Amino acid sequence: MAHGTFRIGDLTAIIGDNAAHEQHRAGYNGVWSLTHRQEPTNLFVPAVAGLNFEHIFDGERFDRDRTNTIFFEPRNAPMTYRQVSDNEAELHQAPTPTFRLESWTRFRLVAPHFIDMTFRFMPHQHLFAHGYIGLFWASYMNAPEDKSIYFRSGRAWQQLCTQRHNDESTVRHVDDKLELRFHKEFPQCLFRNFSPMRFDEAFYYGQFRNMTAILMFERPEGVRFTHSPSGGGMNTQLQTTNPAWDFQYIIPRYELRREYSFRARLAYRPRCTREQILQEFAAWRKSLAG
Repeated sequence: MAHGTFRIGDLTAIIGDNAAHEQHRAGYNGVWSLTHRQEPTNLFVPAVAGLNFEHIFDGERFDRDRTNTIFFEPRNAPMTYRQVSDNEAELHQAPTPTFRLESWTRFRLVAPHFIDMTFRFMPHQHLFAHGYIGLFWASYMNAPEDKSIYFRSGRAWQQLCTQRHNDESTVRHVDDKLELRFHKEFPQCLFRNFSPMRFDEAFYYGQFRNMTAILMFERPEGVRFTHSPSGGGMNTQLQTTNPAWDFQYIIPRYELRREYSFRARLAYRPRCTREQILQEFAAWRKSLAG
């Protein structure tokens, strides 16, 4: 099996590896589909995925032959799916061809409307030229009317809807002072173009029809938010673009064969107030501390 369907609480999710299946395209691992009892339309573009492990980068290696096998290495390298329980699945990727990075992604559905994600990874060789490990996930949103993501900064709500792909696309934490090095010929991409805005709380949310999707992180260190107004391509029926609500995780320095990890939670619920969004984030953080 390359995928499985899970029904917990109000959610139905299909979780899968890089395999193709019916309308789902090869190379798009993660949450292939996510629907809610009150919203039967897939939150994500049906042919692709959400929480899709997309890039491993070091600022040095890239595809000079334009094949994108390095740029999209997590999509192209073999990946296996395993169902852990009735509400949990794991994707495992053996050490990848270019960066020799091994990873395990756990997705666990929690009632009434959560998907918990735990990502573990281990570098097996010293192949990151500038000493840092860059990782990137994409969520291709299914033509929401509002393409924006919203986050907190300076005790105020901020809105990010970039004007075009690769334009001021990445928002860093207020304490993120890390400057990543890139080869002078490294191509333009979402993760090397920065917004002047900063976030100070480790979550953002967006609106889809009558629903709210909130992506939360257990800690801000290493996390960067990324947005594209058109990363998911065109929705020809609605005559609009599919935005990408993405994120990165950066390790400034790494040790060989040491396991690193982070945790995130996606809440998908009927539209709610900003006070309720803050309550969701606070309750999850409290549960992690407890």
